[in-house]
Amino acid sequence: MSAWATQTAYSEDETRSIGKIPVRNLWLLMLYASDLYRQLGSAKIAVEDNPEDIADLVAEILCHQVEHRLARNLSFGYENKVAIVGRVRGRIDSLYTERHRLLDKGKICCRFEELSVDTPRNRYVRAALEQLSKLVKKAGLVRRCKALVMNLERLGVSKGKPSGYNGKSERFGRHDAEDQKMIAAADLAFSLALPTEFIGQHHLALPDKEVTWLRKLFEKAIAGFYSVTLEKAQWRVLAGRQFNWQVTKKTAGIDAIMPSMKTDIIIDQRDTGCRLVIDTKFNSVTTKGWHREETLRSGYIYQMYTYLRSQEVPSSANTLSSIGMLLHPTVDKELDEVVTIQGHPIWFCTVNLGETASSIRERLLLLLELVFIGETNGHV
Repeated sequence: MSAWATQTAYSEDETRSIGKIPVRNLWLLMLYASDLYRQLGSAKIAVEDNPEDIADLVAEILCHQVEHRLARNLSFGYENKVAIVGRVRGRIDSLYTERHRLLDKGKICCRFEELSVDTPRNRYVRAALEQLSKLVKKAGLVRRCKALVMNLERLGVSKGKPSGYNGKSERFGRHDAEDQKMIAAADLAFSLALPTEFIGQHHLALPDKEVTWLRKLFEKAIAGFYSVTLEKAQWRVLAGRQFNWQVTKKTAGIDAIMPSMKTDIIIDQRDTGCRLVIDTKFNSVTTKGWHREETLRSGYIYQMYTYLRSQEVPSSANTLSSIGMLLHPTVDKELDEVVTIQGHPIWFCTVNLGETASSIRERLLLLLELVFIGETNGHV
């Protein structure tokens, strides 16, 4: 995997990629990882056949949501203002007023809060529209984005992405709940813009922070895909679940230094009670061994073994046979091997991010079928 985590390159046919991963597939992962995908569901976002259209899809959704909010008025918020006025508003800035002898002119400097549409949320949406106008392919959609930017400007929404603003930290109430999809689309718009920072470069070293970003993206995308695709009546998908050690005795200070256990994804099959624990990794599933060409990474096996065995409860049969999966990305050959250790099947699987988007989707669903059908048939 190191070959595709060391450089960003563009082929002569202008198919952009990060390492060997096509940018269109990174966009697909971003879509799966986004709040927008969870809110709208896969039925309304079926783009696996044309992942290059994801930017257009996000622009369509964002434009629709902004137009809807403009028709019903944008959300207002209180903004801090400093102004020289003819009457007292809020708190008086005595120092500025005295220094500039404003009282002699019948004026006073005040600091106050004013209800305005020029909020960080609305500025964030405007910046997202400007960003998407550079990414989308359809000329009509470009004009639509730019027209909405002009409308927001006329209403008083300032230009520029607000510093430090993060849509995921927003809290929505009943009065502004309709902003939620708009902000989710804006979040995804800025995510889609990340790979395009490399436009114009033929070869570029990939910094460590980019590898970290890709690793987190892969984890969130797998969790998002399964949580939306699987029927909630039959499956339960949990992301970032904390596991507790089955402690019987402990000293007073152990809690301060005892490491916690947190797995990436848990999938429960409601009918059978079977549990699959998935831990995503962003490197090669195998490494070079001392006495052989390839070997599985022992540290990952120990980690998964601990996840499974630490949660065993003798009175619960399902906990004694829960399944583990180490899921790695690849850009060449696929792997799906399994071993059963003390009653727990542990799968070692890959998903090829160099394939088409529809193949990626089919592969993720096939892995789930292999695991649970194999458990039911008892061939493991």
